[in-house]
Amino acid sequence: MFNRILIANRGEIAYRIIRTAHRLGIETVAVYSDADANAAHVELADQAWRLGPAPASDSYLCQDKLLDIAKACGAEAIHPGYGFLSENADFAHACAEQGLVFIGPPAAAITAMGSKSAAKALMSAAGVPVVPGYHGTNQDLGQLRTEAERCGFPLLLKAVAGGGGKGMRVVHSIDDFDEALASARREASAAFGNDAMLLERYLPQARHVEVQVFCDQFGHGIYLSERDCSVQRRHQKVLEEAPAPHLAPQTRIAIGEAAVRAALAIDYRGAGTVEFLYLADGDFFFMEMNTRLQVEHPVTELITGLDLVEWQLRVAYGEPLPLAQEQIKLQGHAVEARVYAEDPEHEFLPAAGTLHYLHEPGTGTTGSPAAVIRLDTGVRQGDEVGIFYDPLIAKLIVWAETREQALRQLARSLAQYRIGGVRTNLRFLHRLAESAPLKAAELHTGFIEQHGELLFTPPALQPSRVLALCAAFVLLTESDEDSSPFASRQGWRLNLPASRKLVLKREEKIGEVDIDADHSGWRMTVDDQSHSITAELHGDQLQAVLDGIPLRCHLARYRDRLWLFYQAECYQVQLHQADVQQTGTHDGGGLSAPMPGMVSQLKVAVGDVVATGQTLLVLEAMKMEHPIVAPIAGRVAEVYYRQGSQVDEGAELLRLEPELKPELQPEQEPKAP
Repeated sequence: MFNRILIANRGEIAYRIIRTAHRLGIETVAVYSDADANAAHVELADQAWRLGPAPASDSYLCQDKLLDIAKACGAEAIHPGYGFLSENADFAHACAEQGLVFIGPPAAAITAMGSKSAAKALMSAAGVPVVPGYHGTNQDLGQLRTEAERCGFPLLLKAVAGGGGKGMRVVHSIDDFDEALASARREASAAFGNDAMLLERYLPQARHVEVQVFCDQFGHGIYLSERDCSVQRRHQKVLEEAPAPHLAPQTRIAIGEAAVRAALAIDYRGAGTVEFLYLADGDFFFMEMNTRLQVEHPVTELITGLDLVEWQLRVAYGEPLPLAQEQIKLQGHAVEARVYAEDPEHEFLPAAGTLHYLHEPGTGTTGSPAAVIRLDTGVRQGDEVGIFYDPLIAKLIVWAETREQALRQLARSLAQYRIGGVRTNLRFLHRLAESAPLKAAELHTGFIEQHGELLFTPPALQPSRVLALCAAFVLLTESDEDSSPFASRQGWRLNLPASRKLVLKREEKIGEVDIDADHSGWRMTVDDQSHSITAELHGDQLQAVLDGIPLRCHLARYRDRLWLFYQAECYQVQLHQADVQQTGTHDGGGLSAPMPGMVSQLKVAVGDVVATGQTLLVLEAMKMEHPIVAPIAGRVAEVYYRQGSQVDEGAELLRLEPELKPELQPEQEPKAP
């Protein structure tokens, strides 16, 4: 077995690989950008070498630097993880030329499947059904428009060299085709250095079913069951499970054997995933093959009892597959939820910030009937989720004997997961895990759009009650170094009723909480809403009786910021100082950045007249494009950033002056006779 390997990646997958390598007695070498200098994977590894500045193009994508470090530190092999260079045939080839083992498939196999169009042609020739579309090399706009009309709408534009939802657009009519194509090409070029596109007929009611395959250098290939990854947003997976529910036994065998044939046809080695679109009538179509370890590999590990990273290491070292097909035994059901820093309420825009408070759910075996809870993460409290990389925080994976039990435990664990300091999708995931359509396995790739009314629901607590609970927390945590009445939490004042005021801010709205103490608690008035509350604090848990209703919630504080966690929801509140000047306020025509990022395109200038819905500029964050459109018709009065500028979340980007209605136009001066 290898003595020392280099992990050419970061975050949770780097941490995950290091754990298995250490269990096998293999020394590990981590690499890091300036943004990751204090990351968990850097601390866990035996060695850590700096790559360069934060942008991936200056660090994790620098092949020469990685190869130089591998040679300098005496590594025998490089594990690419997923993303970055994991599916880069040039890098795999360069490793071989340098005498380093690339822990993945040979460069030729990556090349064969790296182009989605070439892969589909290869599979079609091999008799594997493919989705109707255009996979040709002619990328002329006129040719693509012709092919789009031939395929029919809705249509999916897909980057030939793509992955992770980047460079993908759903187009509903030919009128939208040109703009969608241009945007997808820019995104693909930025992410993969290749803007070539393929076209596919979009099948929104299909399921995304993929098969985990493994091959060795002796010509053996097996499949390790399949996964359902249909629940997606922006063409990126949110929840995955194994095995895929409601597949007939003969279908499981057919799709598994088809996946192995696809892998062996390109002389594949190592871990790979063959992805299919699966229809309700049992038909399935080849989509693509991911020539690497998948983000969702833990669900396969939990139902098979295998360590896929260990298998990768053994196969790369030259060993045969540890098991034959007939030796693969499946047990129970596993489901994985991806915890992201993002804002589900605003089209899942990526978020960034510091994890000021982090409480993770318990892991290991728990409950009766037994369930196994696993958390794959690469962050700790105090770490920052930046703008340069994918905003994945962790993967929460649950195994149980049945799918029903696994989903129930997943919901329970999500409710115990508390993060303060950055927006997350935890509340959304909890709603998802508890939704009836998911429990009934009514799965397809348009699941989130179809069931939005179940997944995007109003908060459980009304705003005034949130502020009242936060005020109680503040009162109970104030310093009480002596027992004099002047230090009392209840606001005691000589010869006057016990009262005080707190000013809190939530969602840009300032609320004054007038607090009057009574014999057992407080009477709080917030925005003309009066609440009675008694409360006790035990650690970070507040046990309260609010307006006669007992409830329990958790709270955390960092400086002037508070987070209240209740029923898997997080409410952020700020202690507001009245004498602090307000900043960032602008006229009603101001447009602010919904997330931190870079202005990749500026499409207007001062003085331009724009229509409602017109794209004004494009923000790029996590290698995804996010257009900023005009909410009203009007004239561009000011532009505050240049193309290429970095902007913070909430920064005003430009200001529009609304278009005056004819009856409001200023009177013209009379013309001279």
